[in-house]
Amino acid sequence: MPEHIKNQLQKDIEALEYELAHELPAEIKKAVALGDLSENAEYHMAKQRQVFVNARLGQLKKRMAELSLVNLANIPRDKTGFGSTVVVFDTQKNEEIVYRLVTSEESDVTKGLISTTSPIGRGLVGKRVGDVATIVTPNGKRELEVLKLTTIHDEAAAAAQTDGAAAESGSGK
Repeated sequence: MPEHIKNQLQKDIEALEYELAHELPAEIKKAVALGDLSENAEYHMAKQRQVFVNARLGQLKKRMAELSLVNLANIPRDKTGFGSTVVVFDTQKNEEIVYRLVTSEESDVTKGLISTTSPIGRGLVGKRVGDVATIVTPNGKRELEVLKLTTIHDEAAAAAQTDGAAAESGSGK
């Protein structure tokens, strides 16, 4: 899992934990001091926020646990999966499109970053070069032929070669 995703989730968790432990109790205490709780809007809003923050905190912690279970060694080396960059041919649009399969936190369709849990992402996972994925979208079925595939393992190997070549040229050899 990309380190920046872990860091962002951890930052969000810490902010919500701080709000839950420090800010909300102060708001509730201030609202209680105003008197009659049955008609106290400040009190009810603070309590509702407390419930929301608790629920959101639970979601974020669960997502962090799920992402920590991702084992990159289990990602296939010859098929599309998390981290793969895929060049596909869309038969309906008659054009080539480049997608990168990422986590739902990173997805941004305008940049070609699609989640492995999206309809297109799910349809492409497990495909090889030459395979055709039939994707059911709200606009109908789309057929995407996989033209080129670069897995997360291929990218790591290419980065290692680049780093090795840079280190060699920098050492005066």
